[in-house]
Amino acid sequence: MITILNYINGQFLPPVNGRYIDNIDPATGTVYGKIAASDNADVELAVQAAQKAFPVWSKTDIIERSRVLRKLADLILENIDELAAAESQDNGKPLTLATSVDIPRAARNFE
Repeated sequence: MITILNYINGQFLPPVNGRYIDNIDPATGTVYGKIAASDNADVELAVQAAQKAFPVWSKTDIIERSRVLRKLADLILENIDELAAAESQDNGKPLTLATSVDIPRAARNFE
């Protein structure tokens, strides 16, 4: 069983409240993971991290920012099979749809 943590300020963190919700495979009805049941405290940590990162990021050259975002798009596409399998299991949609539509669309968000 997998446990999905929050990713805040470069770290994987459990939810501040310690609570998780079941991640259920809609095709089988079985629990295959736990997801952080984040609340306002986790959002506040994320906002603080974003505010801390903003001064440096906002002064980063546009070409470098573009390179970072395009690298993220490339990494999504390089891992399309694993990401599509996770998306398919999470949403109960056909693997072919996740592979041909959902994951490529996610990558395009960073181009």
